[in-house]
Amino acid sequence: MPRITLPSPGQMDAAQKAVYDKIVSGPRGKIQGPLRAVLHNAELADKWQALGALLRYGTSLPPRLSEIAILVTGRACNSPFEWYAHRIEGEKAGIEPAILDALLAQVEPPGLTADDALVWRYAVELNRHKSVSDATYAAALARFGERTVVELTALIGYYTMVAMTLNCHEIPLPEGVRPAFALPQQGELA
Repeated sequence: MPRITLPSPGQMDAAQKAVYDKIVSGPRGKIQGPLRAVLHNAELADKWQALGALLRYGTSLPPRLSEIAILVTGRACNSPFEWYAHRIEGEKAGIEPAILDALLAQVEPPGLTADDALVWRYAVELNRHKSVSDATYAAALARFGERTVVELTALIGYYTMVAMTLNCHEIPLPEGVRPAFALPQQGELA
């Protein structure tokens, strides 16, 4: 049960409805997850969806590498919804089941390509240490270039914000979907 109301199209004011229509007519095709909560502020929702669309669909990262970074982040942030949504996207991007299982278990996946392994390591370090080692940064820079390293960092940061929004407001998974892992109980957070 979410902690806040999640406006349906019939409950939205004109500004919210305009953003809603923009989202569902774009590459996402639907509204789910954090944007359901963020619609409480239409301007924030509009800027959020634009940044998210850019980072998901408009970077130099191929979908497979983006999804590896997102899945590492969703799991590191203990976000069942983010994991659920992006496991599906990861499968579409060709991430093999054994790799997905390892990402879920938070262990180094078997059989990664060199690019997969570099993105995995970059995302793990950034999530774990809030930065990356000189060696990982240099390797990413040498392999991908400055633009892609900036995009990868922004992608991980954006999906951290997504995960925190999903978790904090307790945005529910679709009906009938069981979480891959449990959120910490509220009493465990103190």
